[in-house]
Amino acid sequence: MTIGVLAVQGAFIEHEKLLSELGVSSFEIRQKSDLRKSFDGLILPGGESTVQGKLLRELNMLDEIKHGIEQGLPVFGTCAGLILLAKNIAEEDPHLGTMDILAVRNAYGRQLGSFYTNSHFQGIGEVPMTFIRAPYIKSAGPDVDILAEVDGKIVAARQKNQLVAAFHPELNNDLRIHNYFLDIIRK
Repeated sequence: MTIGVLAVQGAFIEHEKLLSELGVSSFEIRQKSDLRKSFDGLILPGGESTVQGKLLRELNMLDEIKHGIEQGLPVFGTCAGLILLAKNIAEEDPHLGTMDILAVRNAYGRQLGSFYTNSHFQGIGEVPMTFIRAPYIKSAGPDVDILAEVDGKIVAARQKNQLVAAFHPELNNDLRIHNYFLDIIRK
């Protein structure tokens, strides 16, 4: 199994390290030609969603990634990746717009509003959650499964081949959420 990790901006290296710990090969997607390589799933990392969206457009990768997801390519978006996948974003135009969710950017405030907690993740149990300038999901369509909430706000969800987390599982040593994504690919 091989995972492509979007590497135009953000915390992509941390995802690559966790995948390596799980015995899964990965490579960085930096330009359109990288999308021609063979891969089984895609990770959209945390970072700055506006910058990532702009770069995906400038590098002419947005439409090809969107098409791949719509055709069933499994994708895991963390923090900014959640925002990239959201069909609706509060006070902003969508980027990929493939997941039927309404995302709220910087929902917990700026950098000083960052925090760490443990909370229940459906199908896994208690997991560590690191929130850095994190979004949350304000609402989700009927085909979206809610996987985790913190303080009444949706922070993880799944719609078919798409998995999102408002937090950064790649910043903890817990491999279970990445393994959950790999299970989506295996099925």
